[in-house]
Amino acid sequence: MKFAIAGSGGTGGVLGAYLAKAGNDVTFLARGRHLEAIREKGLTLESLHNGNFTIFPAKACTMEEYADTPDVLLVCVKYYDIDAAIELARHTAGENTIILPILNVYGTGGVMQAALPDNLTVLDGCMYVFGMIKEPGVISQPQSILRVFYGFRKGQDRRLEAKARALEQVFNAAGIEGHFTDNIAADHLQKFSFVSPMGAAGLYFNAKSEDFQKEGQVRDTFVGLIREVQAIGDAMGLTFKSDLVKSGLKLIDAFKPGGMTSMQRDVAAGRQSEFAGLVDSIVELGKKLNVPTPYYAKISQWGKENNIK
Repeated sequence: MKFAIAGSGGTGGVLGAYLAKAGNDVTFLARGRHLEAIREKGLTLESLHNGNFTIFPAKACTMEEYADTPDVLLVCVKYYDIDAAIELARHTAGENTIILPILNVYGTGGVMQAALPDNLTVLDGCMYVFGMIKEPGVISQPQSILRVFYGFRKGQDRRLEAKARALEQVFNAAGIEGHFTDNIAADHLQKFSFVSPMGAAGLYFNAKSEDFQKEGQVRDTFVGLIREVQAIGDAMGLTFKSDLVKSGLKLIDAFKPGGMTSMQRDVAAGRQSEFAGLVDSIVELGKKLNVPTPYYAKISQWGKENNIK
């Protein structure tokens, strides 16, 4: 399959590297020094569990320069760059292109679909991965977890279902645990119930993975945040495959020391973050569904007081 990876950082860079290594046609869409390094030296993935490898030569360009029509457009940008991804899809996707956003923020697929012509197909997706840009052209993958869940939203035209199912096989052949699911709303919110609480509590307490693994205020807040996401899901009528608190604690307890979320790294570096999508959005959704979210409300207010963007 022919892939375009919009956003070739800790999520897209890992996905694209595995897909390219498996022989797929992959174009990395990036910018700045990261793009320059990929063009000059290829994209290197440093994986503690799978060894290091380099994709060279690597096809790479900016979103604006990309002029091909991919089979699959993987959208792996931060949520604040979603407008640029929508324009990319508008100008490059065809009627047979699967547009698959894999972002931390819940509901991105619906947002993109509403902004695009009806003849384009945007699925919903999420991913479990820990990756980061170590330096321009080099992606670090310190944890072994690598899972992608994706599927059609309820009531969506399933014209490209056969292609979507075939994509699952492509993922798995590349060493990516792919899951085509008929329950993407619940699967995505389940993933959100981990990454959002970890990011929110991690940022609020300036905590790393080992701080979540011991009894105390960080772990208690993490659990409280998960329970609020659970209550949101219950109010939406979603059914989860497993208990969200137990799943979240199992994931965080398996982390190696030093783990931080991308939102923490962005705020620490003075960059724009996904705070609005990962924290404020749950407060607003709670109000809409009449679900109390005191943990999220406290951190949301703290974010406003500290000008977290």
